[in-house]
Amino acid sequence: MSNPLVRIGVLAVQGDVREHIHALAALDVEATGVRRPSELDNVDALVLPGGESTTIDKLVRAFDLQEPLRKRIAEGMPAFGACAGMILLADRIADARPDQETLGGLDITVRRNAFGRQVDSFEADLHIPRIAEATTAPAGQPATFRAVFIRAPWVEDMGGSVEVLATVETGPAAGRVVAIRQGNLLATSFHPEVTGDHRIHEYFTQMVRTAQR
Repeated sequence: MSNPLVRIGVLAVQGDVREHIHALAALDVEATGVRRPSELDNVDALVLPGGESTTIDKLVRAFDLQEPLRKRIAEGMPAFGACAGMILLADRIADARPDQETLGGLDITVRRNAFGRQVDSFEADLHIPRIAEATTAPAGQPATFRAVFIRAPWVEDMGGSVEVLATVETGPAAGRVVAIRQGNLLATSFHPEVTGDHRIHEYFTQMVRTAQR
């Protein structure tokens, strides 16, 4: 029996929209940009891409998307936030700007630009057993995940219902939490959409299909 059609939107107000759509389209799902409430109504799940979290926040409000997004997330819509998307899904921001708001849903406190500025961007290999076991690595793909950190946040604090999926493994930031899941919400500090490895998007797609049952 074939899988039912899954429609996953990508919040398309700013950031790595095209890259996420490309990754999702490779997984036999219908991927589309979302920037209006009516478009949000037509998707089963949503990706919140990396970009500038304060800018995305302002644009979400300008496009009258904030309350519809909060409502869908509160009702259980699966959502995946990458980098700035993690900040948008967080209930709390350690160093928020005075006018900055979030959509919430994840019982976490995040710190923006925790690893430093643009010049401090870096790549690292991470072990994410939960996702590796649930997905199939492409031929020749290592068991680890190549993570690209660009002005990335990290998780400073979390509630008991949050599952840690990955932490930084080496260097001064070793032990910092950079991938989590709480119910139907998934978030990473890094950018899986830029590596060509679609396993994290595949895992999110599995979450969406499970939520549809």
